[in-house]
Amino acid sequence: MKIGNFDLTANHVYIIAELSANHNGSLQHAIDTIKAAKEIGADAIKLQTYTADTLTLECDREDFIIKGGTLWDGKTLYELYKEAYTPWEWHEELFAYARGIGIDIFSSPFDKTAVDFLEQFDPSAYKIASFEITDHELIRYAASKGRPMIISTGIATIGEIQDAVDICRSEGNNDIVLLKCTSAYPAPLEEANLKMIPNLAETFGVVTGFSDHTLGSTAPVVATALGAKVIEKHFILDKSIGGADADFSMDKEEFAQMVQAVRNAEKLLGKVDYSMTEKKRKSRLFSRSLYVAEDIKKGEIFTEKNIRSVRPGYGMHPKYLKDILGKKAKNDIEMGTSLHWSLIEW
Repeated sequence: MKIGNFDLTANHVYIIAELSANHNGSLQHAIDTIKAAKEIGADAIKLQTYTADTLTLECDREDFIIKGGTLWDGKTLYELYKEAYTPWEWHEELFAYARGIGIDIFSSPFDKTAVDFLEQFDPSAYKIASFEITDHELIRYAASKGRPMIISTGIATIGEIQDAVDICRSEGNNDIVLLKCTSAYPAPLEEANLKMIPNLAETFGVVTGFSDHTLGSTAPVVATALGAKVIEKHFILDKSIGGADADFSMDKEEFAQMVQAVRNAEKLLGKVDYSMTEKKRKSRLFSRSLYVAEDIKKGEIFTEKNIRSVRPGYGMHPKYLKDILGKKAKNDIEMGTSLHWSLIEW
């Protein structure tokens, strides 16, 4: 499976820098953030394509006021989304700029009109946000375009995840990535439940990854070790920019450190390989082998006293010690000689 030119079946993680609201209303901030994401090694930049009117109603009734201990308590949904959205008229320039510098770019559509709008830019994928996983018609419509579908599972039941996967497949779209996600901002470490990453892959037969809202780089590294092929993290050029998502986003230095940590984790994981490499062969010279521990005369019997398993590894394998004990020396052998079959009388 590929997203753009990135092969998810290779031994590398696809790292997405989530722009979200981290432009704080400035097109130049958005452009500078894309440039920085490329410089620090992100594989993709992701936008969000909505307006306050496509997401909610302009209403201040109790149902529409944010509460529950979030960063945005007291605001109405409409106020938050009006502040946080990425203007649609920026998209053409942002897509062109990203492609011009060689970083992948796509977006999260939040309704059918956003999908229609994004199609003109030929995005490499569609990302369905956690809170949209119950919007079957959005998933169906996005999947019908034949692009890879990246779906966050933050608020979903197992049945709702199955529904989303089934909808994609019913549209003939089998390029599905499910992201383990904890829909809290920031997310507590004890609620990350990263063991779900391999379980999602096994249960639904898809590629899996991690949309991270925890603080720091630990969770993405652990996710990589557990088989995540995609890592998504909110990215802000500088937290002094401010904005709705700044408090749980990584700045340039933090994101760069995370990218390096994930790449190091990939190297550490490596591959299953029992072959004898040149490095292994050289290292084996420091392993044990059979040596003559004291001078031996021709015809003398080999014993545990005059033959020992010691370092280095130029002599016979220690597994042959029992076969040699009780045999006779073929000729005089000096202490410190590596033992070989030619020195044994049979």
